[in-house]
Amino acid sequence: MSRVKSGVVTHARHRKIVKAAKGHYGARSRNFRTATQSVDKAMQYATRDRKNRKRTFRALWIQRINAGVRMIDQSLTYSKFIYGLSKSGIEVDRKVLADLAVNAPDVFKSIVFKVKDSIK
Repeated sequence: MSRVKSGVVTHARHRKIVKAAKGHYGARSRNFRTATQSVDKAMQYATRDRKNRKRTFRALWIQRINAGVRMIDQSLTYSKFIYGLSKSGIEVDRKVLADLAVNAPDVFKSIVFKVKDSIK
């Protein structure tokens, strides 16, 4: 039986890792051993930050909703607003509410007034 060399497979594996390390600084993008470490760590960061992105966006939406509510009525807080939403039966998520507060303030204002009426 003839001998099989693994050069093609190894080269493809190395090329895949080095390609994934494109844009990394210095030897991290050129040397296979260093690139492997760099890509592994980058994948760990990517996995972690996919979770963090959800957290960060929710915090941003809450800040925007709170700012929008406070611009309309100083006495109404975010927590009271969310309580009033559930009490009035309006089922709009925070992402849409934040978008309305920024891009359609008149619609958001009408929602706030409905919520204020349901709280009283």
